[in-house]
Amino acid sequence: MVGVTVAPWPSVDNSMCKHCGAHVTDHFSRVFGDNHNRAHRCGDCDTYARLSRGSAAGVDVSIPDPETSPGRHGGETDV
Repeated sequence: MVGVTVAPWPSVDNSMCKHCGAHVTDHFSRVFGDNHNRAHRCGDCDTYARLSRGSAAGVDVSIPDPETSPGRHGGETDV
């Protein structure tokens, strides 16, 4: 007789940001990610203000994106 064990967690790897490819923790994906625990943005490519309003879950937020609005939220390099 063969025993089969079913893992209590999904076998899908959600440890990468879908936007920039940076590593994200399982906890970050569960807290900030979408309903499937996938992070669409992370702290490496977005600001906390945007992440906390839903950008990590793939939601469009009204705060300017630091990648498309230079100088916003530290997006511009020092001169």
